[in-house]
Amino acid sequence: MSNDLFSDVNSNDTLISLTASLLNKIDDFVTEQESEQFCDDIKTVINFHDNQYYVKSNSLISDYDYDRLFKKLKELEENFPNLVTPDSPTQRIAHGLNNDFPTVQHLVPMMSLNNSYNITDLEDFDTQVKKALTQQAAVEYIAEPKFDGSSIALIYQDDRLVRAATRGNGVAGDEITLNAKAIKTIPLKANFSEYGISKIEVRGEVLLELAMLNKLNEDRKKQNEQLRAENKKELDLYKNARNTAAGSLRLKDSSEVAARKLDAIIYQIGYAENAAGIDITDIFQTHNKNLEILEKLGFKTPFHEKKIFTSILDVETFCKYWENKRDTYHFDIDGMVIKVNSIHQQQLIGKTSHHPKWAVAYKFKAKQAFSKLLNVEFQIGRTGAITPVAKIEPVQLMGVEISSISLHNEDFILDKNIMLNDTVIVERAGDVIPYIVGSVPEKRNGAEIKIQFPTTCPSCQHALVKPLEESVWRCINTNCPAQLEEHLIHFVSKQAMDIFGFGEENVRTFVANNIIQNITSIYTIDYDKVRQLEGWKEKSIQNLKDGIEASKHNELHRLIVGLGIRHIGSTTAKLLAKKVEKLSDFQTWTQEQFTELEDIGPKVAQSLFQFFGDAENINTIETLSTLGVNIYKTETTLASEKLSGKTFLCTGTFPQHSRDDIKVMIEKNGGKNLSAVSANLDFLIAGEKAGSKLAKAQKISSIQIIDEATFLKMIE
Repeated sequence: MSNDLFSDVNSNDTLISLTASLLNKIDDFVTEQESEQFCDDIKTVINFHDNQYYVKSNSLISDYDYDRLFKKLKELEENFPNLVTPDSPTQRIAHGLNNDFPTVQHLVPMMSLNNSYNITDLEDFDTQVKKALTQQAAVEYIAEPKFDGSSIALIYQDDRLVRAATRGNGVAGDEITLNAKAIKTIPLKANFSEYGISKIEVRGEVLLELAMLNKLNEDRKKQNEQLRAENKKELDLYKNARNTAAGSLRLKDSSEVAARKLDAIIYQIGYAENAAGIDITDIFQTHNKNLEILEKLGFKTPFHEKKIFTSILDVETFCKYWENKRDTYHFDIDGMVIKVNSIHQQQLIGKTSHHPKWAVAYKFKAKQAFSKLLNVEFQIGRTGAITPVAKIEPVQLMGVEISSISLHNEDFILDKNIMLNDTVIVERAGDVIPYIVGSVPEKRNGAEIKIQFPTTCPSCQHALVKPLEESVWRCINTNCPAQLEEHLIHFVSKQAMDIFGFGEENVRTFVANNIIQNITSIYTIDYDKVRQLEGWKEKSIQNLKDGIEASKHNELHRLIVGLGIRHIGSTTAKLLAKKVEKLSDFQTWTQEQFTELEDIGPKVAQSLFQFFGDAENINTIETLSTLGVNIYKTETTLASEKLSGKTFLCTGTFPQHSRDDIKVMIEKNGGKNLSAVSANLDFLIAGEKAGSKLAKAQKISSIQIIDEATFLKMIE
């Protein structure tokens, strides 16, 4: 394929499809006969993505997937040396230039970095570094944030800035001197002559502060209000700091660059010379010294963020520290850069055609990725809520493959300007829940289609309704098959009646074969019909019987949860279970009585009043009772009152117990579980991957943050 295809939309689609195909079979064994074509395909897509990323500031693939392709290519070339060609991405720096600006040569190539993702990768790097050094001298490492911006090279001659260029292909880039001069953190004069330097090239990153990105978008929103009033086309909001910074460097009007208040952080000396021909290692002996000098000369550097280590294990700890801190940092960072501190040792260790051997990037877990919206399915929940679910091209994000993401409701789709066939930005909210940040309209090619929200239920074709002050469309048909199925799945689930041997798949099978029709029919199953189903033997039937029988003796709050009353979770169910002798007694309560209960507001009270005021629901409860299901208040015996009067919230994962187990222990010892962080919370029990709740709790001084071990000591 020729380079002409890089500007062709259809060819781009072909290459994106080829990328997905290669990634799907990248772990497969490749025979010698297949290897040549496989190699050629990988080279093609790597060159394509290099062009998109470095030239067009357009990321169409995650770093994780790019690294998988690059490593596969290196593996194939090592196994089959005859496949190595001079134009392979493993043999030279990536190519491609933006022709909108004059092309200039870098004084020395701007190389890429090898990536690492864990301590094993760092230890391998440490081993290779020490192996390359012939003497037994100690090695110092210096670690600093890896800024997610747009790379820049600045040349100073006789202390004055004479040229600025983008990275381009690593060998040559676009000259952007006027735009660079508009960035106030780039000195127009720096006294390198103090150190005997007559000409020097320094490298760094052009960035946009996250607060400035928000301000720029707020300004655009105000502009759009005026444009809307004038019936003019509105301006797109800036998607992220990196792309905004990269795009700014290519603006024709340098005054517009100045208005965006970009930053430049300089972190590397690429080349230096003087009239006497002194080697730069006589002047700049360590990377740390380089940063110190650059800082002194007026450059913005990572000098105050960096740290020096003699142990690679300590380096990893520092990387983890920054990974936890990145959400509160004022610039986007996507990892850490670890370098051998000594310039002399760097020269001894050397480099490949692609990267220096004396440096490595430790990449943080990916927070965002791009994918394509293939379809939208409309799912019906157990309360009749219609939820649009995006089906996207599978994408790896933070170690998890994502292919389905909730679009919440119709308003969400409209607000995010999402269309079928759109390129969408995917992230894991709180590092857990997949979320679509929005679409990328600039990547549209005319194949996009407006998403049509249904007017009738996809299951029963009943007309949908949208209650006032709600954003969710609902099917109000109580006999809707889809709702019934979801209701039954909820009823038998671990959070509700916890019926062993009765999972989601079994519920769907039993409904499809008319073995169960509603909640009460679970307790009157015809097991002769079950025996006729594929895969059901006597042992599995007995397990199901035992599970159903055991559920009859559950504490009352489990039945309340299982009934699926809107807005009622486990905490409220436990409160309700203590207020009446028999569950059906709630039919005599007024809405005001429900409102008077602790932590129950008007919406929840209305939901409870409507549910227990429905004769069919009361009939269901009484029928369950005649079938042996407990509907009476359960007196709970406390193990202790050590936690009496104290409130708790669990977040993250724990080494010894599940969150549910810890919640039970809290209640057994007199404590109370809360569902959210607030000033009413006494203790946050934080495990690994604690996420946003931990960050919020750290801002409230009255909350004590403890780990699992500390909690267990509290109840000893």
